[in-house]
Amino acid sequence: MSVLIKNLKPLWEQFTLPFINRLNKLQIHPNFISLLGIVLTFLAVPFLAKGNFVWGGIFVAAGGLCDALDGHLARYSGKVSPFGALLDSTLDRLADFLPLFGLALYFSNSPFWLTVVLFNIAFWFLVSYVKARLEGLGVKEKIGGLFERTERVATLVVFLILNLPEVGLLITLFGSLFTFLQRLYLGYKLLEK
Repeated sequence: MSVLIKNLKPLWEQFTLPFINRLNKLQIHPNFISLLGIVLTFLAVPFLAKGNFVWGGIFVAAGGLCDALDGHLARYSGKVSPFGALLDSTLDRLADFLPLFGLALYFSNSPFWLTVVLFNIAFWFLVSYVKARLEGLGVKEKIGGLFERTERVATLVVFLILNLPEVGLLITLFGSLFTFLQRLYLGYKLLEK
């Protein structure tokens, strides 16, 4: 979690608490919210593929909102579970891929922009992979980074809604490349002690 998101998280959870309380009273399971998020993100794909970036961005944002609520609901309702954590992380990777897949379809006739989209896919996944691999190697320190998932998705959404997908793709590409290298360097320092 980046410093920005870490500082905003308590405010977000306080702001969404009435909604979380309502979901809990309705006995909505956090895993349902996770699955709803991926469905909403999937609905963005045909819009993005056809160049309707505003609606695509709205669906990606709606899916991201679900992802921002599921963990809070799990903690609030006492339904935190290892499977829920696995499901959430797995669906996050799919949610990373889907909007980029839609944009790859849109830019399929433009070799340069298709390449930018494909490198985004690679580095978005590598950012997550390095963190998971370091944790698997027993690293206990916090594995952060400048441009983590929340920043990447938020940046892409903003520029989709502004109808400037190319700008969003360039920012997320360089941000995710930097964060990948940042995490790799941190891993080198922690593992070569």
